[in-house]
Amino acid sequence: MPARDTWHALATPEVAAALGAQPEGLTEAEAAERLATHGRNVLPEAPRRAWWQVFAAQFRSPLIYLLFVAAVLALFVGDHKDAAVILAVVLLNAVVGAVQEGRATRSMEALRKLSALQVRVLREGREREVAAAGLVPGDVLRLAAGDVVAADARLLEATALEAVEAALTGESMPVAKNAGVLPEGAALADRRNMVYSGTHISAGRGRALVVATGQETEVGRVARLTAGTPEAPTPLEARIARFGRQLVVAAAVLFAAMMAAGLWRGVPPDDLLMVAISQMVSLVPEGLPVAMTIALAVGMQRMARRRAIVRRLAAVETLGSTSVICTDKTGTLTKNEMTVVALWLPGAGRVEVHGAGYGPEGGFELAGRPLAAVEQDERFRPLLAAGVLCNDAQLVPPADSDPRWRALGDPTEAALLTLARKGCLDPEAVRREWPRRAEIPFEPSAKMMATQHGHARGTRRVVLKGAPEAVLELCGQERRANGNAPLGEARRAEALAAAELLARRALRVLALAEVEPGELDETAGFSQFRGRAVLLGLVGQIDPPRPEVKQAIDECRAAGIRPVMVTGDHKATGLAIARQLGMAGEGDRAVDGPELERMPEQDLRAELDRIAVFARVHPAQKLRIVEAFQAEGRVVAMTGDGVNDAPALARAEVGVAMGITGTEVAKSAAEIVISDDNFATIVRAVEEGRLVYANLQKLLLFLFATSIDEVIILFGALLLDLPLPLVAVQILWLNLVTEGTLTINLVMEGPEGDEMRRRPIPSKAPLITGEMLRRMSVMVPASVAATLGVFLWKLSMGAPIELVRTEAFTVLAVSQWFNVLNCESAWRSALRFAVWRNKWLLGGLIAANFLQLAVVYLEPMNRLFHTAPIPPEDFLLIGAVASGVLWAEEIRKWFARSRHESGVVAA
Repeated sequence: MPARDTWHALATPEVAAALGAQPEGLTEAEAAERLATHGRNVLPEAPRRAWWQVFAAQFRSPLIYLLFVAAVLALFVGDHKDAAVILAVVLLNAVVGAVQEGRATRSMEALRKLSALQVRVLREGREREVAAAGLVPGDVLRLAAGDVVAADARLLEATALEAVEAALTGESMPVAKNAGVLPEGAALADRRNMVYSGTHISAGRGRALVVATGQETEVGRVARLTAGTPEAPTPLEARIARFGRQLVVAAAVLFAAMMAAGLWRGVPPDDLLMVAISQMVSLVPEGLPVAMTIALAVGMQRMARRRAIVRRLAAVETLGSTSVICTDKTGTLTKNEMTVVALWLPGAGRVEVHGAGYGPEGGFELAGRPLAAVEQDERFRPLLAAGVLCNDAQLVPPADSDPRWRALGDPTEAALLTLARKGCLDPEAVRREWPRRAEIPFEPSAKMMATQHGHARGTRRVVLKGAPEAVLELCGQERRANGNAPLGEARRAEALAAAELLARRALRVLALAEVEPGELDETAGFSQFRGRAVLLGLVGQIDPPRPEVKQAIDECRAAGIRPVMVTGDHKATGLAIARQLGMAGEGDRAVDGPELERMPEQDLRAELDRIAVFARVHPAQKLRIVEAFQAEGRVVAMTGDGVNDAPALARAEVGVAMGITGTEVAKSAAEIVISDDNFATIVRAVEEGRLVYANLQKLLLFLFATSIDEVIILFGALLLDLPLPLVAVQILWLNLVTEGTLTINLVMEGPEGDEMRRRPIPSKAPLITGEMLRRMSVMVPASVAATLGVFLWKLSMGAPIELVRTEAFTVLAVSQWFNVLNCESAWRSALRFAVWRNKWLLGGLIAANFLQLAVVYLEPMNRLFHTAPIPPEDFLLIGAVASGVLWAEEIRKWFARSRHESGVVAA
């Protein structure tokens, strides 16, 4: 076996012999045997943490350290029972956190597998699509523009092949590739006959023999050095971490203030120290990090069920802030089932084409008169034949499993094959008669492609296909029924006007031309045909809008999200579809690439709100569009499917790649992959992102409302010179047990139904909003009044202090149960019993009831938590008093509903 660095210096037969490979590829048995020998084609990853490491990580928190300090102090003052309870609660919290983190990790791993890279290989002489992880040395890769290279490979053949290797070599420009032999000492960046794992193909096509996989690839060497690098926190995680640090400072200030107030009131230092530490910890929501992870993981699962695969966790939170969606047209807003419905022929004018879909049924009509087969052959054959030759698609005829004609390849090209069949032309026969000899693949910047074909009689011809304005620039003649005629400026303008008229009918318009006799120089570009091409005609295709998209766009409008079309089609076509779908109003307009190029940056920003369609734009312009919206403070979601979309996808806050038509490069650059290429799915994903954020806000509201309750109750008792209403272990019970049964379940809340009628969440919105503070100003006084009221009343009746504390403790716990119902909605009544919809929350409430009964009535729990059995007749009073927080919030919600029905919805 040659050294790993010398494959480029060997001829392809030597490489194949060294690897034991054949031109038709490996057999499945050989591939399985090599996979067992070489291992899976994956890069080194950080080893998955063992369960005990996940468990131990739950203790690495300043908040937990504070609880350990509290336990040590309890032992120091001789309160062994409280110390045991504190340690038990900390242990329980760690177990719950570890279990929930493990579940979230498994869920996210399962979702990542759904977007795993697929590659095309030759196995047993047939092309197959396999998981990249299953590649082995000796596999033959099929490569085309847009493909990610999944392993190091030696090229066997290359046609205008270019690769972007910036990720490996730092070279920003695409590198031209060939299959020749190179000197052994060639540097990595100069090995033009090799393609490397982690790079991608930007143009052309080729075949390559895999020589290294996994850790043995060039990028695998680097990955081994970086496998242990920790993943950066998401923006929401960073905000919560920063917020947590601020709370620790606030908790320290609270501790000092409570100690000072307690000593001033003469509270025994031992009791005061334990309560002050417990109170300090109670201010900080210990369960928030775990609940946040669960909320995001649940959001990912819900999105996956709606065909949106989340590749990066940060996208879930960012989706809720999206205010602009820049979307492609074809296949996203439309069905991606192209049908040719009109032609324009020089000298003949417009011809209507009948029939829908990819089936050959249909015919032609000129000036209201059906055309016979003889006339079709005479007038249409050059145009139809050109559409077949400059074409990489195939039509799959009906079968028992699927009675429809289906497209294999680009739908636009498949529609040209259907057009040929309607004109009594057999595409396979035409291709056999004129086999392809060379090509210039489609170039987005040039907006066209070219193919060269040779006839058995030695005749050569070149066929051009692309945007009308681009193809017409190269044409010096036009094809008429009686031969070629000069294409002057007047006739050129007439052809462009015909294209404009077709585009206004929402048709995608292509121009076809040929050079005969002609040869193609693959390195010279399209300028070699300037003035030599003969215009054959125009083809107008329609791709009907998806029926569900109009409603999705209406939802976007109602949600404060602006959909903008960014398409490769003619601007008239795009604007017609945009108006049909409600994306463009009367005052909106379309801008094409050349117009955008001439537009100064300040003019573009000033016009953004009136531009509904960006048409015929190239990759750099897509990036400029995204940045222009961002400069205006918008949060942008950008869709894309091609290699050239990757920069814009990466620059947008949320890059959305198409799962069906998307290239692997686009998917790698995106945060979300839409498995059905449907705009409505993007809108559903935004809705789920808003739901996740809303549930996190509900959780924060619940946690902080209950924490502030405890702070005010204890401070109030100290200032009124009363005995402490709660002891340390009771506060810990409320914070880590009672709340723990409810917080995780609160983030499982389903949609309220108005998520898409709210405004987008500002990207820099605080975690605790003004609306939440206003709600706390209602809920907190009600809970505090209920708890202190019962405490004072029972004290005045001379009841034992442990019973008085137990009843106050239970009132506060029941108030928390009512509060969790309050937090379900900012404006909908809790009395509609929506809790029945969330079985997780219902289960949590039932568990909380049983746990509270246990801590009140079980004698071992009485000793540990300083409680006493409550007389059964007092429970009715406790429930009635604690429900005050529910009624107070119901009154606030009544006013909120009035505003909501007027169209004012809180974000």
